This record gives sequence, C-alpha cells and structure tokens, in this order.
Amino acid sequence: MSRSAESGFPHHVGVGVGVGVLIRRDDRLLLIRRRGVHGSGTWSTPGGHLDFGETPEACAIREAAEETGLIVSGVVFRGITNDLFPEDRKHYITIWMEALTADGEPTLAAPEESDAIDWFPLARLPDPLFVSLDNLLNGRVYGGGSDQAG
Repeated sequence: MSRSAESGFPHHVGVGVGVGVLIRRDDRLLLIRRRGVHGSGTWSTPGGHLDFGETPEACAIREAAEETGLIVSGVVFRGITNDLFPEDRKHYITIWMEALTADGEPTLAAPEESDAIDWFPLARLPDPLFVSLDNLLNGRVYGGGSDQAG
C-alpha cells in the first residue's frame, strides 16, 4: 500500500466533501458543539456531507434546517478549506457557504450530532473550534479570504 508523502495516509483512504454554513445575526455567528461525530467537543457552524447530485447551496439549506431548525436563504459561496483529521483518519474538502438570511430561532434539532447551540460574538468565539472552521477563520482558504466569518 502506498502512502501520500504529505499526510502519511494510505492513498485509498477517501476524501469527503462537506459543506459548512455561516449564519450570522449582527456581529454574532451561530455555532454548535459537535458530539457523537468526528471533532466531538469542538464548536462548528452547521454543516455536513454533500449528497450525491446535491448543490452546495441546497446542502447548506438542508443542513441548516436539519441541525438548527432555521430556514436559510440567499446562500452564497465563501471559500474552500482543505481539512485533515489525522486522529480520525479523515480528510475533507469543505465548501463554505454563507446564508444571508435565516428565519426562526435556532434549536438543537440533531441532538445525536450536537449538544449545544448558541450565537457568539465574532470577536469572542469559543474554544476549541472545529478544524474546518479554524482553517477558514485563519485564512487557510481557497477562493476567498480570511474574513469570511469575521
């Protein structure tokens, strides 16, 4: 079995495609604390796997509703991150979308995947952040800039 020189992972380990959804109100960003999935205990935006045949916009709308109960619209592309999770032997390409509007009040709509949800001021986000979100916020992003969520 050959290994990638950079990651040390076997080449046959697949790369997943995820979609992260930035949802803001004023100067606050909606975050959930992950549980029961890779990155458990970290804070992230709503998001998940891109389904076969699904557009990133449709995935963002679906994941926001499934995880927060919010109905989002005006979804636009913000960037792409390359995210490695060595401890879980996972590698994702995350497509970052931003919802320009969000109707309703957020709830923990997927308690099997998250155990907390809240709005956080952009200047005071909680720790630890999910790898993908940390990559985005720290400018490790393609097709955008370091100011996507800030």
